[in-house]
Amino acid sequence: MSEPISIRARFERFPATVKGAFIFRGEDADPHQVVLHRAHVTPLGPGGSSQVPMTAATLDVVPHRDVFVPFELPVSELDPGWYTLVCEVDVDGSPASYDGGRRFAVAWPRATVRRGTVKVERDVALGDAKVRLEQLDCGGDSAKLHLRVDPPGPLTVRLSADGRRLDVLEVDLDEATGRGKVTSYPVLRADASVRIDLKRRGADASFEIALD
Repeated sequence: MSEPISIRARFERFPATVKGAFIFRGEDADPHQVVLHRAHVTPLGPGGSSQVPMTAATLDVVPHRDVFVPFELPVSELDPGWYTLVCEVDVDGSPASYDGGRRFAVAWPRATVRRGTVKVERDVALGDAKVRLEQLDCGGDSAKLHLRVDPPGPLTVRLSADGRRLDVLEVDLDEATGRGKVTSYPVLRADASVRIDLKRRGADASFEIALD
């Protein structure tokens, strides 16, 4: 059964704030009363949630029309990391939680994050498959591991740097070609190696990339 309403976050990222609106939309043929209790910003990695400064509100959400509730979130007190915005509401008296569907980053200090591309070009046997690890792109707010799976199929990837878990933000794997990209939290300049743990169809393997 589809949800009776949807809630999306739309915003602009400014140096000191995130400013935008939650968009409430009726997704079925019935009107709904929605009570917005609170919203909070939640890290995609370690850490706790923080409340978004907003006033509770009662909204009448009609079919296939948008209702905008603006917000402005100061980010100076947030630790470096990736975050998502979540609304806690009652829909026709039933409590529900909605992720706004967009992420934003609070930057790491530039001097602490590794940048550049590390060429790997190594094959890792994984049961009846082979995973080609192509390269690791290190950026200011994320790391991107490029790989290819042959034959194509589902793959679970975990990353860590010097024993510290790098939270994975997204795994984008083309089921037709086997080409993929794993996006994670960034690699720090102090890290000496990145470990890649792979799992597929009951088989697992790992590979470690030494960083200069």
